Amino acid sequence: MTENPPKKKKKGVQYFTQETENAIVRYNNTEDHFAKEKIYHEAIHYPFFKLTENIIHTFKFYYTEVENIEDLQHEVITFLLSKIHLFDPSKGAKAYSYFGTIAKRYLIISNQKNYKRRVDKAPVEGLYEDLNYSYTLEGTTSSTEYQDKLSEYIDLFVDYVTDNLFELFEKNEDARIADAILELFRKRDSFDIFNKKALYIYIREQVDVKTPKITKIANRLYDVFKSNYLFYLEYGYVDFK
Repeated sequence: MTENPPKKKKKGVQYFTQETENAIVRYNNTEDHFAKEKIYHEAIHYPFFKLTENIIHTFKFYYTEVENIEDLQHEVITFLLSKIHLFDPSKGAKAYSYFGTIAKRYLIISNQKNYKRRVDKAPVEGLYEDLNYSYTLEGTTSSTEYQDKLSEYIDLFVDYVTDNLFELFEKNEDARIADAILELFRKRDSFDIFNKKALYIYIREQVDVKTPKITKIANRLYDVFKSNYLFYLEYGYVDFK
């Protein structure tokens, strides 16, 4: 009696393959604008679309400023396209993991920012009903690890600005305001107040200036903080510019 051969398990549709990676390499190696567009639309757009779709739904990145998930996907795909030239297979990276990591980190930042906005505005009873929020990523960054990385980055940021204070802020008054703001970062573990008005009062006690001036310097610090933080999350080290 002949035994029936074991049934093979059906493999899921592979939307991001070696052919996709080869297409990305071709895209990066051509200078012809029309050729790039053709390669992208024929071989890259759909894998990027499915990659972002799966990440958003798998990790429940549902806190967004846009009206629907498709708009969020478009936002993330646009970001991936802005980073596509950085992919270098000679460094051992696989395109699927490389772009998946970039997409996840982008969504972590966006999701956390918009979730905080929702927490600030939502009634307390509504927050306990929300069980979908999560930015823990299997094989990447847990919420605790994420907070540790943020704390590490803040320390590096404070050291950099402190060392370059008078290059970043040429006027003495601006430098003193910036240093007063940095002091909040240095003492962040000992602060039990995060009320915006209270923090402004604290800064004005250190430097006798009006609120709009403080806001102006804080915005300049934030520009340095944000642009370099994205680089830090993507590459794991700082390169302040």
